[in-house]
Amino acid sequence: MPLQATSGAASYDAFGGGVPAVPQYIEDVFSTWLYTGNSTTGGTQTITNNIDLSTKGGMVWIKGRSAASDHILTDTSRGAGTTASNNQGLASNLNAAEDLGASYDFLSAFNTNGFTVKQGGTTTATRGTNYNNVTYASWTFRKQPKFFDVVTYTGDGNIGRTVSHNLNATVGFMLIKCTSQPGGWVAYHRSVGASQFLTLNATDAAGSGSGGNTPAKYWNSTAPTSTVFSLGDAANTNETGQTYVAYLFAHDAGGFGLTGTDNVISCGTYAGNGSGSGSNTINLGYEPQYLLVKRSSGGVGSWWVIDNMRGATADGNDKLLAANTTAAEVSDQKIAFTATGFTLYDSSSEFNASGSNYIYIAIRRGPMKVPTSGASVYNGVTWTGNNAARTITGIGFPLDMCFTHIRNVSGTSAQSLFFDRFRGNANTTSAKRLTATSTAAETDYTSVGTFDRMDGFRILDGDGLINDAGLPSTYVGYFFKRAPSFFDVVCYTGTGVLRTITHNLGAVPELIIIKKRSAVGSWVVYVSPVGNTKALFLNSTSTPTTDTSFWNNTSPTASVFTVNVDNDINDTNKTQVAYLFATCAGVSKVGSYTGTGTTLQIDCGFTGGARFVLIKRTDSTGDWYVWDTARGIVSGNDPYLLLNSTAAEVTSTDYIDTYSAGFEISSTAPSAINASGGTFIFLAIA
Repeated sequence: MPLQATSGAASYDAFGGGVPAVPQYIEDVFSTWLYTGNSTTGGTQTITNNIDLSTKGGMVWIKGRSAASDHILTDTSRGAGTTASNNQGLASNLNAAEDLGASYDFLSAFNTNGFTVKQGGTTTATRGTNYNNVTYASWTFRKQPKFFDVVTYTGDGNIGRTVSHNLNATVGFMLIKCTSQPGGWVAYHRSVGASQFLTLNATDAAGSGSGGNTPAKYWNSTAPTSTVFSLGDAANTNETGQTYVAYLFAHDAGGFGLTGTDNVISCGTYAGNGSGSGSNTINLGYEPQYLLVKRSSGGVGSWWVIDNMRGATADGNDKLLAANTTAAEVSDQKIAFTATGFTLYDSSSEFNASGSNYIYIAIRRGPMKVPTSGASVYNGVTWTGNNAARTITGIGFPLDMCFTHIRNVSGTSAQSLFFDRFRGNANTTSAKRLTATSTAAETDYTSVGTFDRMDGFRILDGDGLINDAGLPSTYVGYFFKRAPSFFDVVCYTGTGVLRTITHNLGAVPELIIIKKRSAVGSWVVYVSPVGNTKALFLNSTSTPTTDTSFWNNTSPTASVFTVNVDNDINDTNKTQVAYLFATCAGVSKVGSYTGTGTTLQIDCGFTGGARFVLIKRTDSTGDWYVWDTARGIVSGNDPYLLLNSTAAEVTSTDYIDTYSAGFEISSTAPSAINASGGTFIFLAIA
């Protein structure tokens, strides 16, 4: 009989077949959370990532980004260390047992919405989890069948012994660590099989070992099943009287989403091809948010951790940490996440050497839930320039895209600047900028830093476009989070031939804005009320242009959109970015209306009115008007800006008003907003 280990309980309904009683989503069980240490005296800091560790259980992995430090792993099965002499931390880069020293205390609590960290060291950041002014990355894995499990057990030295787990799925990856005495981190990966092993705290390729360190000694050369894993009698996995922890990761097990069929974790392998051109692409069937990569044959290699919160951009500019070293984070061009997997932009031995194989763990990007509140995916924030580095806070979520505009200045300084996480950063001190009034290619903008704040937008200096103190200058920023049925960002490279582009909106996009990144090109706009035979231009007042070279007269679907041979949206070898919006019940509305010249109420299905409104006339020329509640949508005058213009904000007009179900067009609005018989398209967000 298998040993009944300490583990999480499965939660499945009477239907059987592994369908969860309650739909599971990746955002419920996994989180990357970035924070800055705030203690020099052993104080605590609570991380609220909305993962229930207290009642569900799981593991937290923490690494200092800006300083050399150990990778600290703690889990609910072993418990949080509440005193300096009772810490439960393990370091993935060390052989050490779980007590790393009396002066180190890592987590003080596992909470229903995250965890609480302590400093971890009184004089050094080496083993810290909250050392003052050190930046950290944390990865939280919650116990959940078909995703992840934690098991603790005591060794008995019996070869062939089995230990139960509750993964209820193919085990894609398993780590075993002795907690009571020093010993290496033994790793099983389905792609190298049970006849070989890897060591997490070493660079060695997969091998069969010798003496006491062999797969036979570790796990009896037997692959784990969906309910048990086997053991040999090695000191690292099953010595009599010693204690152990095992972390188990599923592979393509489904179990998530409304139907319980969506995969959220994959443990696979790929072959290197020695090319840094982006020719080596791995298909997961979903966009990842986290990747652990290790060279498994053909030579040695570190265990590299990459995630989209720190940076894994469309051009392969990544923030890298190695699980087997204490090294601080480095930036390099390695891997780009795509809508369906990841692409290698590296020819080095660590990631893509010809003749070498690599193993990986990939975790799906969230959120998977359709939002029910506009505040969870959009916010508008105003600020006054101060000519100094700062972070614009109060956004309410980690942002994926934003555009900003100076309000009280006209001319070349009055531009709508677009930034997004997917295009990312040229380096740690600049972001990729596109300008709505211009056809110019994207540029590196040194006044905006990395997208590495959990609730903020980092400005690095006093540039007049975004933070000038002069007048003083005032600004507004519009901040968006990618979410199903609401908003998505897709980067792709043009081919010059008719093709489809995969997206992850999970709904039919009704508004698509595309801009060529690597060369001059107009901002091309598809909007469903105008149809698939025409295009608008964000940088122009023009009426829709009819041409099959845009969309091939083909409407987008819930998984792809079509681009034809037009050079602005599909130029050969030129990089592009697309912003996709859909109507999401109670959150957003893409629509159209016919002007009346009188008061007109636009019903968007909201309950508290629109907080953002974008309007463009389509039967005649007209500007792209923007209103928002951050500046004021009230019963009186409402400030507006024009995305296609360098004019200053207009504050002396009353063109729209509040309306609980959406927004109201005033009878005083001009023909560009409410011409009788005129047609207009809009995007509204609650």
